[in-house]
Amino acid sequence: MNTSRIPDYSDHSFDGMLLWFATMSESGLLFHPDDPADEIYDIATEAKTFTPNECGKAGAILNTMFELHGDNVYEAAYPIFMKRMGLHLDS
Repeated sequence: MNTSRIPDYSDHSFDGMLLWFATMSESGLLFHPDDPADEIYDIATEAKTFTPNECGKAGAILNTMFELHGDNVYEAAYPIFMKRMGLHLDS
């Protein structure tokens, strides 16, 4: 069975992007939207983080996000990254 750890992106709203990034973060799979998934490695093991199928799915999802929302993709990802790093959001 070929199971992907990449969540579906079915809600194409801004909140749907927030949910997608949050789910990726909760799974320990969060990466910057400008970085191709096939270039993400585990530093400790030097192994690729994602399978080829997961890379394809993540890439397609991010392409859709950018097509629909442009730079607002970064606005959706920002609070998720800040929380993941244990930093407070700007007021």
